[in-house]
Amino acid sequence: MRVPFLDLKKQYESIKTEIHEAIDKVMEKTAFAGGPFVEQFEIEFARFCGSSYAIGVGSGTEALWVALLALDIGSGDEVITIPNSFIATAEAISYTGAKPVFVDIDKKTYTMAPELLEKVITSKTKAIIPVQLFGQMSDMDPIIDVAKKHGLYVIEDACQAHGAEYKGKRAGTLGVMGAFSFYPGKNLGAYGEGGAITTSDKNLAEKCKILRDHGQSKKYYHDTVGWNARLDGIQGAILSVKLKYLDSWNNKRRQNAHRYNELLKDVEDIVLPYEADYGKHIYHLYAIMTEKRDELLSYLKEKEVYCGIHYPVPIHKQVAYERTEGIANSSFPIAEECASRYLSLPMSEQLEDEQVEYVAQMIKEFFNK
Repeated sequence: MRVPFLDLKKQYESIKTEIHEAIDKVMEKTAFAGGPFVEQFEIEFARFCGSSYAIGVGSGTEALWVALLALDIGSGDEVITIPNSFIATAEAISYTGAKPVFVDIDKKTYTMAPELLEKVITSKTKAIIPVQLFGQMSDMDPIIDVAKKHGLYVIEDACQAHGAEYKGKRAGTLGVMGAFSFYPGKNLGAYGEGGAITTSDKNLAEKCKILRDHGQSKKYYHDTVGWNARLDGIQGAILSVKLKYLDSWNNKRRQNAHRYNELLKDVEDIVLPYEADYGKHIYHLYAIMTEKRDELLSYLKEKEVYCGIHYPVPIHKQVAYERTEGIANSSFPIAEECASRYLSLPMSEQLEDEQVEYVAQMIKEFFNK
């Protein structure tokens, strides 16, 4: 049996008619860059998250970058985040001129360890970016408490957490802003690049809108130096179609995750994903841990089970940061251990019960040998 890591074609086929109707409407109105279809999606996505505003941008990386710029974070500043994320989290900080500062992660949730934050806060620290990794929320209350104590901003990197919850509140609403990616493989994915910023602060929303559009408050009147970070109209229309299904898709991912848990609970050689009791995990990724990661990956590939590794090299070990003072020689033991042991199993709302069972069967077969 062939089990793809992610089946975007199957998802597309399930909503094909609606997608084509949405694209046709954009074509008829020739509303390609920003415009009414983006504005409509922004309203819908803000409502979905429980935020007052959503600002569509060109990618999740731009969402993080524009959010930081809107808070006037720049050269000489420091922003705290985690090292076991995609590099975009750190890149966005670096491209403001600020410096990323890392803390290690919780060994169960793989998200930011709040108790480590105060050890790295300095007079230069301006913000904290907890990453809602793999679809699981960080423990936000203690993070926000530390931020308030030291007068820091909290920006959620919610690029993998569309619809995840923390104590009943959805990702993107816990900090002063949230940043989302609509990369095609995300739980809510565009058919190309896309992203959004969420906030309930009207002034920050306006700043983000100006920054994403060349710094102009109205056409050809530029209040600041901005960037071209607009979301395309076609992507806005596609995302509006897909957003209607997101809750049901997330619930199906959770069902698949719970089935994996049940089938694999007795396999002693692996650590299953942990779902914190404070939130709702939406399983953008279902990452197990095993010391035999590479061997298991090869074996599953032979059996046509296609997995992924997220992420094999922590950010502080990347060549891109090897010359950055205070980063290259640092050590974050839990993040480093996870990087060498993570294996992401096939996970999507399109995954069928028999496929989940086959994946589990092949994993058991590997360890029984």
